[in-house]
Amino acid sequence: MEREIKICFGDLVVQGKLNESSTATLIWEALPIEGEVNLWGEEIYFTIPVEAELDDMAKDVVERGGLGYWPSGRAFCIFFGPTPMGQGDEIRPASPVNIVGKVKGNPHVFKEVAKGVKVRLER
Repeated sequence: MEREIKICFGDLVVQGKLNESSTATLIWEALPIEGEVNLWGEEIYFTIPVEAELDDMAKDVVERGGLGYWPSGRAFCIFFGPTPMGQGDEIRPASPVNIVGKVKGNPHVFKEVAKGVKVRLER
């Protein structure tokens, strides 16, 4: 089953796709979800009403354009570039995240998003 999502920041709408993991399923079932953007290097994250433990898809280094769930903060994460804990261009979350999907298209568009902006995840 294709699980296409829209990640909306006002006029900026980015397409994404959730994978088949159990955490992605919990997120899919909770949609639509609204939050407020926090930034950590080139990572956007925001609290969501989903609770999950680390799963077998968990990673401590992620790919550009990856979508993740951070159990420690109950947060949805969008990775679009280096993070403070990474070495060089490495994208390393503060602690491991469950990989729940991927952005479609160029993730560099997220550089336009400012802290505090409202974000909405929807089907």
